[in-house]
Amino acid sequence: MELVLPNDANPLGNILGGKVMHLMDIAAAMAASRHSRRVCVTASVDSIDFLRPIKVGQAILLEAQVTDAARTSMEVRVNVYSENLRTGERHHTATAFFTFVALDEDGRPTPVPAVIAETPEEKRLQEEARERRRARLLRTGRLKDAAGGARTPQAVGGEASAAAAGGGGHPGDRGPKGAGVGGEEPAAEKSR
Repeated sequence: MELVLPNDANPLGNILGGKVMHLMDIAAAMAASRHSRRVCVTASVDSIDFLRPIKVGQAILLEAQVTDAARTSMEVRVNVYSENLRTGERHHTATAFFTFVALDEDGRPTPVPAVIAETPEEKRLQEEARERRRARLLRTGRLKDAAGGARTPQAVGGEASAAAAGGGGHPGDRGPKGAGVGGEEPAAEKSR
């Protein structure tokens, strides 16, 4: 959670989109690092749609969850909320899906634990993550379609060849189940 201050805002008094993206990247990096117990770097970000503005004086809350893992990469969903601190009213303002790659001590991609989806919601998120991953690999030419000698995303083994840049390694206290930052209430940490 962070308070939106005037230096974070555009002339309309709304938080800058770049500031929101920066906070989303940090939250996603923390979730990926907690899941893998490694330094993780940003490999890609799917589109971000800003659904509602967040005004100066409101709080911005972020919730990040690892939705799936390949061999060395993880997809992290980040939801953003605004909160009116006087009334407690919250609104969903953005969602994006980030891909992170875990690095070893030498800065090379390294294997990560699988995500164990237990609930119907987690299973749905994992299946959707796998569909997005396949589309990303096709789009970047790292996965051929069925007509060109298909390889499954599992056979490709992560997105280690991605030009990984950015991100950050922030250790947490979650293990292989699927680390998250945020929780049932967007400001709380998830403990499953």
